[in-house]
Amino acid sequence: MAPTPTIARQDSASLYEVFKGLTPKSCPHQFNFHMHTVYSDGQLKPAEVVAQTIKIGLSGFTITDHHTVVGYREAQQCLKSLSSESELLPKLWPGVEINANLLSGEVHILGYGFDPDAPALSPYLQRQPAEGRDYQAQQVIDALHSAGGLAVLAHPARYRQAPADLIREAARLGIDGVESYYCYNNPNPWRPSPQQMALVHQLGERYNLLHTCGTDTHGRTLLARL
Repeated sequence: MAPTPTIARQDSASLYEVFKGLTPKSCPHQFNFHMHTVYSDGQLKPAEVVAQTIKIGLSGFTITDHHTVVGYREAQQCLKSLSSESELLPKLWPGVEINANLLSGEVHILGYGFDPDAPALSPYLQRQPAEGRDYQAQQVIDALHSAGGLAVLAHPARYRQAPADLIREAARLGIDGVESYYCYNNPNPWRPSPQQMALVHQLGERYNLLHTCGTDTHGRTLLARL
């Protein structure tokens, strides 16, 4: 898929179609839907993220900082400033990673393609986890949907609870997808972990969920997790 010249804003419909076509080989050289900047717990500035996405040749990406979209907005402005110089720019969708309670344990829910200014998301964009009712997975999923976005359970095999239990419950609550293509042991080069990928993909299929991919970058390169 060739990179698009447009600078994306809220557009969960087009992102839904992209998610439907992802494979284990889509990340990290074609798409990347999980990365962090200096605005949460990453080491890259948004401008550095944009530069790397262009160098890698990504067709599209999201910045999923924890509880903030400041990095996304900065990257969006960076792409906008470059749009007059090149038509071959990756598409950027809004993204965020939100802590939530699911089955009496903490999980991370990735939000995509939402309206960053939607009032429903205000509790989740305060640079820290929400509390009380807003901390519950059901509320997070509902808020993302209210904002026009998609909700995805991040790295389902990283939690204390069994992936089968978490995914079943998340699906019951209305989650849209699971992060199926994820690296759990940080190999070089980056690649999805086969055993966990097979399990999560199978569970996602059982509940008719989307499958997403991302490096979960916290370090200095988008081609690795750390």
